[in-house]
Amino acid sequence: MNKAKRFFGSVKNQAAVAGAAALGLASTGAHAAISTTEVTTALTEAGAAAAVVGAAVLVVIVGIKAFKYIRAAM
Repeated sequence: MNKAKRFFGSVKNQAAVAGAAALGLASTGAHAAISTTEVTTALTEAGAAAAVVGAAVLVVIVGIKAFKYIRAAM
């Protein structure tokens, strides 16, 4: 109880709590129907592209390590 009294005792903290509450109440009625198909398609394509780039980087790193290993064996 004492911590709550100290937290809400400050004018700055009271303003922050009031602002957060007002923002939360104001945003509850602003939900519109949004089509997410374009976003999910773009994310799927970006994920596939990232997988290709990641695989290429991995192949390069493994190739460098293998070259060093073979060179050290000679």
